Amino acid sequence: MTAPAVGGHAIVLGASLTGLVMARVMADHVERVTIVERDTLPDRPAWRRGVPQARHTHNLLAAGQRALDELFPGLTGQLRTAGMVPVRMPRDMLLLVAGGWVNRFDGPHVVLTGTRDLLDHHVRSRLREIPNVDWLEATEATGLLAAEDGGVAGVRVRTRTAGGGTEESDLRADLVVDATGRTSQAANWLRALGYDAPEESVVDPRTSYATCVFEPGPDQRRDWKCILIQSTEREPRQGILNPIEGGRWMVSVTGMNGERPPHDHDGFVEFARGLRTPVLYEALRTATPVSPVYGSGRTENRRRHYERLSRWPDRFIVAGDAFGSFNPSYGQGISVAARTAVTVGRAMAAARERNGGRLPAGLAARLRKPIAAEVNAAWALSAAADSGYPWAREGRQPLPDRLAGRYMQRLLRVVTDDQRAASALFDMTHLVAPPTVVFRPGIVAAVLRGPRRTVIDTVTPPADRGLIFEGERS
Repeated sequence: MTAPAVGGHAIVLGASLTGLVMARVMADHVERVTIVERDTLPDRPAWRRGVPQARHTHNLLAAGQRALDELFPGLTGQLRTAGMVPVRMPRDMLLLVAGGWVNRFDGPHVVLTGTRDLLDHHVRSRLREIPNVDWLEATEATGLLAAEDGGVAGVRVRTRTAGGGTEESDLRADLVVDATGRTSQAANWLRALGYDAPEESVVDPRTSYATCVFEPGPDQRRDWKCILIQSTEREPRQGILNPIEGGRWMVSVTGMNGERPPHDHDGFVEFARGLRTPVLYEALRTATPVSPVYGSGRTENRRRHYERLSRWPDRFIVAGDAFGSFNPSYGQGISVAARTAVTVGRAMAAARERNGGRLPAGLAARLRKPIAAEVNAAWALSAAADSGYPWAREGRQPLPDRLAGRYMQRLLRVVTDDQRAASALFDMTHLVAPPTVVFRPGIVAAVLRGPRRTVIDTVTPPADRGLIFEGERS
């Protein structure tokens, strides 16, 4: 991506997708990168405890595909060959939003769907090919090491030993990247160094997931690959069916406002019957569950406003869910992580060019705003949409956030039969256009005019009679 690495050592905390892509970028700019990971990493596609959402549905949006291919050329082609399924949006989907079924049309938006285990395995495999990246497993960071200039000099770590005990040690570094996710302790670490903790913004729809993998029924004839049923304030349940490798379906159902879906197969299918439409339930009636039902409950949108702090320790970067996390319903987290890594890599390359090939002091502080900009692009959809639910708001929301939430709710009614509005929403969803794309004059006029449909039919989805996916094994 850029000139060969210069001197120095970078530590990346966490082998999450964010950690992997940030390590890829750091490898271009420092002599040595060490990934510190609490788990022991599998050498094949397999679940691990440190990725709590790995059991659940994952989508790779257009912007994420582009970013991953920039970081690891040809990666998305490898993922397709390995079994991830391309889904054209909305042509291959039955998509029920708040305002009804979205008409199906040809467009440029393609989602890759598959298991998180497969995605992480291929990214890890590509990263292991880079010679200046080291891996320190069964190890977790417990704090930052302070430098004499007030910056960060490394991390204190605790490593599990073969005998079942632990050993603590100090790892010195010229740059530390926190990619430890939603449970990041960066705010506490900053306090310990004498810095302020960031303000937080939270929009929590109190969403709980249950997910199960199914084998489609042998006689299943369908003109769709994916089903997505979104909730409303009056019907706060969601459901999604995604195709995954091996010709299977990964299905998630969601309860909101404190409701939790059952974790047994019969209860899971019965819960699907209670969605706004019977379409997903009808698909599951002839399907066979081939996995347990897994649950997940921490899904709030949470922004930590590190970019607003007036003081920041040099040589410390926070990225991914540690900086801003989103309701997984919108499938944005992986794409934000990949885009953030590309943005950081470009900024580091530009800084080195201006500084004679070296990384300048103060760079970490300057990276906070471009990282926040990537978070904001996804926040504009996930938090704005979720803020439409009265139970999702903590305290009184700022007026701009309230107005954005109301606008998004009206937009979700208009996109059902307005292709231009739907395309703008998909541009925003896929992070290929800024959030302002849905505020273009023509879209605003359509939102103010309102939907053409006066009656919402949630039973009969729009058909695409030109397509039949029968017994498909992607």
